[in-house]
Amino acid sequence: MVTRGIRGRSGGRPTLEEVAARAGVGRGTVSRVVNGSPRVSDETRAAVEAAVDELGYVPNRAARALAANRTDAIALVVPEVESRFFAEPYFSDIVRGVGAALDSTEMQLLLTIVGNDRERSRLANYLAGHRVDGVLLVSVRADDPLPELLVQLGIPAVISGRRSEHEPLACVDADNVTGARGAVTHLISRGRRTIATITGRLEVYGAQCRLDGYRQALAEAGLDADERLIAPADFTEEGGRRAMTELLERHPHLDAVFAASDVMAAGARQVLREHGRSVPGDVALVGFDDSPIARHMDPPLTSVRVPIEEMGREMTRVLLEEIADHRPESPRRAAPRQVVFPTELVPRTSS
Repeated sequence: MVTRGIRGRSGGRPTLEEVAARAGVGRGTVSRVVNGSPRVSDETRAAVEAAVDELGYVPNRAARALAANRTDAIALVVPEVESRFFAEPYFSDIVRGVGAALDSTEMQLLLTIVGNDRERSRLANYLAGHRVDGVLLVSVRADDPLPELLVQLGIPAVISGRRSEHEPLACVDADNVTGARGAVTHLISRGRRTIATITGRLEVYGAQCRLDGYRQALAEAGLDADERLIAPADFTEEGGRRAMTELLERHPHLDAVFAASDVMAAGARQVLREHGRSVPGDVALVGFDDSPIARHMDPPLTSVRVPIEEMGREMTRVLLEEIADHRPESPRRAAPRQVVFPTELVPRTSS
């Protein structure tokens, strides 16, 4: 039986080359396994891990990182104010997914919340020093300069939520159009005909897609999209309150509301209650995300489920691949990866 701590052929600590020879693979493959890259088959990973265990190989991470011009760290950048970051369940789900994906690696995670221009400038200077190997970007607006800065710096990046139909960066997104269309079709199937929507910030592509899905469902049912029934907001509870108040003023006889997030739906629910409108008796209500908020509302909220934590894991897997592909010895990928997750309507008693 071979135990840990055995000397390599050189008489010193076992080397990467000796692990590769024992496993019957190339040096680059061993490097990918040691660094947690997902671009290795389960069979190959098992062979390399067995060789590592038999030889007692211990990576000299500091020396390897220095030689490879690496930091063994990635950044999760959220261009939002802190109040929204801590109030919105979406972000905590993303963080959980990222953490789960990094659990089997030795990568460190740097969480950075960028809420103003000063913080943005400080982050730009930090990234310019190449202190991280890659960046995960969450909740990025179409005009945000951070993605282009990362391209200029040559830092691998993955974005959560496309900024446009032709997103040039690797990205992970949800099928927002289909999810929204299904939500509104559900309301129509319940006999609702005067259906309003509370949108997110329309400079965010995902919010545009949810509005497109709303319009498509109405068109498919032969209903007109009355502009008085569309109220832009900002994905916050207070934004949902303001938008619902405006909608009731414009169209007091509306009988359903599709809110582009559960948080905004919660704000809308408060206003409906204050105005004496029962849910779902007078106004049916549907949200988006299927966050814990949806399950705990009164009545429980029908919502479009988005696998947010799974998306966080996938973002991280894609970024690790991008980092591996970024190394000189790795073959270049023809195009950035684009992953779109399906959504699912979860009916509850609010509709």
